[in-house]
Amino acid sequence: MAAPRRIVRLRTPLSVLRRALTRAGAHGALHGGHPGDPRVGLTVPVAEPAELREALAALEAAGVRATLLAPVGLATLDPGALRLATGAGHEVAGQGDPAGLPRLDVAAGQPVTVWASDEPLGLGRPPALAARGVRPLPLPSGTPEPGLTLRVPPADLPDALARLGALGYRPVPVREVPGLRAATPRDLLIHVYRRVVDDRFARAHGVLPLTERADAVMRVALRPMPGALPFPPGSLTAELHLHSPRLVGLNARGSLTAYRAYQRSLRDVARALRERPGFAQARAVFAVTLFHGPLERSGFTVVRLPPAQARLYGLGFRVMRLVYGTKVSPSETEPRLAWMEREAFLARHG
Repeated sequence: MAAPRRIVRLRTPLSVLRRALTRAGAHGALHGGHPGDPRVGLTVPVAEPAELREALAALEAAGVRATLLAPVGLATLDPGALRLATGAGHEVAGQGDPAGLPRLDVAAGQPVTVWASDEPLGLGRPPALAARGVRPLPLPSGTPEPGLTLRVPPADLPDALARLGALGYRPVPVREVPGLRAATPRDLLIHVYRRVVDDRFARAHGVLPLTERADAVMRVALRPMPGALPFPPGSLTAELHLHSPRLVGLNARGSLTAYRAYQRSLRDVARALRERPGFAQARAVFAVTLFHGPLERSGFTVVRLPPAQARLYGLGFRVMRLVYGTKVSPSETEPRLAWMEREAFLARHG
């Protein structure tokens, strides 16, 4: 199944600033949503009547409702289709030049309260929209993520909706994304942290994401064997890394929900060991983690770290807890090394 096409735009300093302000909540910009919920806000740009009709047909066939990004001109070109859209439960959002916005309200049969935030508007337009109660939508994600929004062109909808369903996502209009709220400067800081710290670490260490599925929480990297493990020097291992925001979100829904996702994600790791280039050389699987209890119950051997190393890892985990805002205290406060020999791991989780 094909992934939805990403629309790539060149970023100018002005566009980077505009996006940063949107993430920080300028003009009442919205932020979504719950990082452990499978609902994702589906937005569909419909610039012309033919695209609007195509989108409505594809969404009806899939039994899915969405947020349709409509220019004001559609109110004149095809008001009947806009009224059909709202009658079917879709949300109509604006995009492009907002001049003549009341016509879009009338054609849709309901007030338009949100606007696409990733297109440039005139300097005075965003404040004027905010004064009318029209707020910028969250910026779309490049890949599906729980609680975020996704932009899919009408022509890509059949394949994209089938793929989202197979991965455990539930596409909904943006207004129904759980945890949708006004963005704050802290949201911008978290975004910058993820890009500067998390993403840079992943690139530098070759971390492979295994997180396509809505409840998948594992990533894995191929690296030399830690000295604490009983294998010859130079042996390779698969090191586990967690998708921290998603695990925080799943844990907020319930510890059992998070534990089941954790177990399913171990099967993703086993599949990577069997199928991914390079991972056939991994002699063991290991992680340095506060979540060593679930790993021990899953067959891992758990060993204590040297005190200085444990304090260093513990500091890093506390920083992540502050960044991602989890309110659930971990059952363990001392990070430990958990490891399992490759064949034993595959026999149990493969």
